[in-house]
Amino acid sequence: MATKTTENKDRTNTAATGSGTAANSASAEKKTTAVDNANVDGNEMKNAPLHKFFVSALKDIYFAENAIIDALEKMQEAATTEELKDAFEDHQLQTKKHVSRLEKVFRLIDETPEQKECKAIKGIIEEGEEIIKSTEEGSMTRDAALIIAAQKVEHYEIATYGGLAQLAITMGHDKAADLLEKTLQEEEDTDYDLTEIAETYINFDAEQEG
Repeated sequence: MATKTTENKDRTNTAATGSGTAANSASAEKKTTAVDNANVDGNEMKNAPLHKFFVSALKDIYFAENAIIDALEKMQEAATTEELKDAFEDHQLQTKKHVSRLEKVFRLIDETPEQKECKAIKGIIEEGEEIIKSTEEGSMTRDAALIIAAQKVEHYEIATYGGLAQLAITMGHDKAADLLEKTLQEEEDTDYDLTEIAETYINFDAEQEG
């Protein structure tokens, strides 16, 4: 009787071991399938036309922000009033933060930060440089013109960040959208501040110049 009992226990243990092995195999297969599916989903997302456009637009504004940093330094040097010089300096520092923020957005969507030449911002910056050449140094007219040039930059950025933030929301990139919306708000604030500077006295003083 003892022998039969032992044999029964051995069979039970063997069956249990086989069952456990099968369960582990099934679990491993599920995990592998889940990983494979995630990879497929990730590849499909990266190949989607909207994602490609989104990344291309990020590269475009990344180039623009870096170019704006240099442009603001020139505008600061050319400005007449200390208030406008300070405004350009403050926005230059803020723009450097925008560059870092964009790099975070790239990482959040598993992309490498890269610049793509932005012809639009190059044209706007060139227009600003022409304003410096065509206006008298130390004049309020130059400051009035520089504010308009700076606001053209701001309006380009506002349009770009507003559109990118909405695309990020649509594609489910919520953290990236939050960063883009934060920059959008700062660009809108800068645009408002420049208007305030112009309307307070610069435009009026420029009008009095002969």
